[in-house]
Amino acid sequence: MGLRNLKPFFSDAAEKFKEVGNKKPEVFVIHHDDADGLCSAAIMLKTLERERVKPSLLCIEKILPEIVEKLHRKKGAVFFYCDIGSPHADMISRFNKSKNLVLILDHHNPVKSEDPLVYNLNLEFKGLKGETDFSGATSAYLFSKTLNKENIDLSYLALVGSQELPNGLKSVNLEVLKEAVEKGVVSHEKGKIKIKKIGLTAKRLFSLLQILGPVAYYRNGPLIGVKTCLTGLNSETKELLKELEQERKEANKKMLAILYTKGLNQTKHIQWFDSENVYEGMGTKVVGTFCSYLTFQKRLINEGKYLFGTMPLKPEIPGFGKLNTEYLKISVRIPAKLKKEIMERTKPSAIELLNLAVKGYGIADGHDYAASALIPSEKKEEFLAKVEEIVANWGPPQKRLIN
Repeated sequence: MGLRNLKPFFSDAAEKFKEVGNKKPEVFVIHHDDADGLCSAAIMLKTLERERVKPSLLCIEKILPEIVEKLHRKKGAVFFYCDIGSPHADMISRFNKSKNLVLILDHHNPVKSEDPLVYNLNLEFKGLKGETDFSGATSAYLFSKTLNKENIDLSYLALVGSQELPNGLKSVNLEVLKEAVEKGVVSHEKGKIKIKKIGLTAKRLFSLLQILGPVAYYRNGPLIGVKTCLTGLNSETKELLKELEQERKEANKKMLAILYTKGLNQTKHIQWFDSENVYEGMGTKVVGTFCSYLTFQKRLINEGKYLFGTMPLKPEIPGFGKLNTEYLKISVRIPAKLKKEIMERTKPSAIELLNLAVKGYGIADGHDYAASALIPSEKKEEFLAKVEEIVANWGPPQKRLIN
């Protein structure tokens, strides 16, 4: 599907934003804390500044009803949800009640919005796959370019955010790459994408952002990451990254040692571990990254079982305030052997499993092979029992469930 063919998908929302923007509303950019989320936020920050709008940025690890309810008490504002929000467009709609213009630029498995002012601009609605074909930053870039074609110079950030996708750049991302090379935004030689403006490869910038956002989530890391996306590395950020990288390395080493000593908790269909206080002071994205790493540790895991990791969520969200509930982050990753069963539909995908397991008390989002959820801390045992029950009763090949 060509970039020109995708432009109409974003056009109505872009025109609506221009219309509302003339009234000089408050504008908020709510974004995820990983590299894709930071790239998405950077795209929208620069895009809005060029429209002479100064947005407020809020980085959140997971959408929660109490966050959305508080934000959408406002009236006449504009909200951009970047790399976050698509699976919860219905919930956002319920709280928004057509009071504000909402634009969701995301790639996680989506649901349709119920509010005409909530635009869920997810390319899965156009037949593309958010797990392989495009990232949240891709969606943000395509909206940005629809708003103003001069924003083509931000194409490199779509390519950086898309480094999280398996098997390299595909589909629409290949067209973004071609466009970025033709316009002199990046060079592409020997498989390396180099960003001319800041002198880093897309892969290298992605790796740095994966440290700044999650590891330093409670230490202004996301904002530093967004600025790094736009202006490159300075000496102060380089020193901070060295400290953070060592901190994460030591925490991962400690976690790995614990698991090799104690092993993973096991039931018939799942395996899990509690990270407890190993990653204290960091954002919960780190436990998901560690789970991804674990899927390759064949001596430690069972490749035929779902892999879960848990981490307590700090009750304070920087720039937002204190949460009313104590939450537990649940990350799930799919080892190689289990992927085949999911593809054959004899087992539920990661996001299907979480959506079913947390129904009624938690919130989940993600993809087929990587997903996460937040649940009240006291619901942990109930959650694990429910997951085991769902997998055990999945039965013969089933049609894909709609979120």
